[in-house]
Amino acid sequence: MTNLTKVPVTVITGFLGAGKTTLIRHLMQNPQGKRLAILVNEFGTVGVDGDILKSCADESCPVENIVELANGCICCTVADDFIPTIEALMALPQPPDHILIETSGLALPKPLLKAFDWPAIRSRITVDGVIALADAEAVAAGRFAPDVAAVDAQRLADDAVDHETPLSEVFEDQIACADVVLLSKADLAGEAGLARARAMIEAEAPRRLPILAMTDGVIDPRVILGLNAAAEDDLAARPSHHDGHDDHEHDDFASVVIDLPEITDPDDLVARIQRLAREQHILRIKGYVAVQGKPMRLLVQAVGERVRQQFDRPWGTEPRRSRLVVIAEHHDIDETALLSVLRG
Repeated sequence: MTNLTKVPVTVITGFLGAGKTTLIRHLMQNPQGKRLAILVNEFGTVGVDGDILKSCADESCPVENIVELANGCICCTVADDFIPTIEALMALPQPPDHILIETSGLALPKPLLKAFDWPAIRSRITVDGVIALADAEAVAAGRFAPDVAAVDAQRLADDAVDHETPLSEVFEDQIACADVVLLSKADLAGEAGLARARAMIEAEAPRRLPILAMTDGVIDPRVILGLNAAAEDDLAARPSHHDGHDDHEHDDFASVVIDLPEITDPDDLVARIQRLAREQHILRIKGYVAVQGKPMRLLVQAVGERVRQQFDRPWGTEPRRSRLVVIAEHHDIDETALLSVLRG
């Protein structure tokens, strides 16, 4: 059986908050006549990204084609979670024409690619391509620079910049495994920032890669789908920090779910989240919040001090429950301190 008869799978990876869910929403709205299925892997037990995508379901990607795997990285739980999920999607009455996998922001893509060699699925699916998203503004600021001297120079201007962290290793592995790199939030970086980001990624990549700018997840699907990369057969060209290891750990990172009462002032909540980023080095916050007097739930997405909020849909019969997932490196998670800041 050739790759042409296999269902193509696009793996969408990228650091926390790079815009993976936004990109997938755009692909759902522009399916190119294909029936899509989506596998969403989140870090933490509250499925915010999966919930967002399910709210966009339509006949090209119905709700039953959107599967969430929470509280476990699929690159670590292949046999227990990933393989059965793929088999279930392929067993649907109308199997998908194309599968999109949104990895967690902490996932290393190479162990996942190795899973496509499992006998149970190898003859049925192939990795069409690995798309790595990178926050253009963050990369331009040197947060994942391969040149340590350059990072040290930037530290003189910003004490918060830290190169030697597990986060840089995750980022490097995601770039090394990619077929295409998308610089997200290009509008925030500007032309000069995009040029710096491209140069840094070119220095990091083990081979020449297309590096494309993107804003609000909008890109022509023809550019990133239909690559026919067969990445599962090309692992040697995709080096990883973890090559030679049978497994890897995510113990450097932790998440906690914070329940909040209804709030009265969304701007005050934003200020509290920004304070956590500054004072407790919180990487990512996402979730839903109930605002007094508002019939719609408030979707909150934060990457460091950058916070975005929008009312996404009515609560309806759903309980008005405010829950935020907070993600940080393990030693920065202090639930008591988090509660103190977020609840006041």
